[in-house]
Amino acid sequence: MIRILLSSRLGDRKWSQADLARKTGIRPTTINELYHEMVDRVNLDHLDLICEALDCSLDELIVREPNPEPRIVHTINGSPKPPEK
Repeated sequence: MIRILLSSRLGDRKWSQADLARKTGIRPTTINELYHEMVDRVNLDHLDLICEALDCSLDELIVREPNPEPRIVHTINGSPKPPEK
């Protein structure tokens, strides 16, 4: 699962979503959707602007946490994936 840590990064700086929108030129609605992790796709230019404004690297903004249940159940040739030990 991919997590967007924008709320934490803004909290660290004591910035509001509106502050970030003003500094980056990104629409406030887009900032809000990222803040609440309600997005399926992310604009790479937006990520770059946010990282620049917050003076952080991408891995401080987006992280991958293991999924509680595996989502891939078949191998590349279509056979069932063997159970993990």
